[in-house]
Amino acid sequence: MGRVSKQPSSSIGRGRLLRIGAAVAVLLALAGYLAAQYAGGGKPAPRCVVVSAAGDGATYEFGVDQAVNAATISAVGTSRGMPERAVTIALATALQESGLRNIDFGDRDSLGLFQQRPSQGWGTRKQIMDPAYSAGEFYKHLAKIPGYTQLPLTDAAQRVQRSGFPQAYAKHEPDATLLAAALTGRAAASLTCGVNAGSGSGDAERVRAALVRDFGRDVLPRTGAVDDGKGGGAGAAGGDAGPAGPSHTVAVPVSAADRDGGVRRGWEVAQWAVAQSSVLHVERVAYAGREWTGDDSGQKWRKVKARAEADARDGTDEVLIVMAR
Repeated sequence: MGRVSKQPSSSIGRGRLLRIGAAVAVLLALAGYLAAQYAGGGKPAPRCVVVSAAGDGATYEFGVDQAVNAATISAVGTSRGMPERAVTIALATALQESGLRNIDFGDRDSLGLFQQRPSQGWGTRKQIMDPAYSAGEFYKHLAKIPGYTQLPLTDAAQRVQRSGFPQAYAKHEPDATLLAAALTGRAAASLTCGVNAGSGSGDAERVRAALVRDFGRDVLPRTGAVDDGKGGGAGAAGGDAGPAGPSHTVAVPVSAADRDGGVRRGWEVAQWAVAQSSVLHVERVAYAGREWTGDDSGQKWRKVKARAEADARDGTDEVLIVMAR
């Protein structure tokens, strides 16, 4: 019969401390998760949802911070004349590399949405942390790959990224495909977001700057996107002098010369505005007789009810973006 050795008390103490430490770490992680999921008064944090236009029931739900970055990635791509397939590849890549979050850390010196490395010639740290710049760099490299639209998504992404996990991009293709269809305007009224009521007031200057940053200057071809309230109207500035006030409304003209007679371009801008609503404090977007409002639901586009002409010119010739006051 062998002897039963006793474990030293110091080892028992260390084991107990390790268990306590592990339990605390789990509790902290849980607290962080709950804090991220709930905001203000115990209400769930707002989310965005994209729904398949194919009627197959496919959906993708994601955070408002992710929606902001996804919208920028898409707009930068289309403004460069890149096809929807390129936008899908870019979104799948960012989903894998950063979860569509503009993080300031990564493997070695990797940064940003696409985990680009300053040491590998992708730009300075400041440049890479600019989502519009980093998206542009991704598309610039993607465009150099012969026949990239015909390649499997994971192969096209890998030729740009040169990742140590080349097959990792494939699992994001279904979600990226849904996102690209909505954000390029092909799937009308398919992207919605909720917003936190009372989260702040918006400003037309910020919206104009964001539009130009993501789409380029041609998105606002006329001088000033907001009416001065002196009768200029959409013809003079593409603005609206309704109750929201000139400083809280932007109307983006949509030309019939754009894709699909302008309709696709219009939905691209409209759903970009919804995706950006959390940072630009957008409370209403109207286009083509449909309207999204950032109320408690915020999860569907409704048909616009009749209202005064000055309050909403929401025909197919412009996208109306109204910010919270």
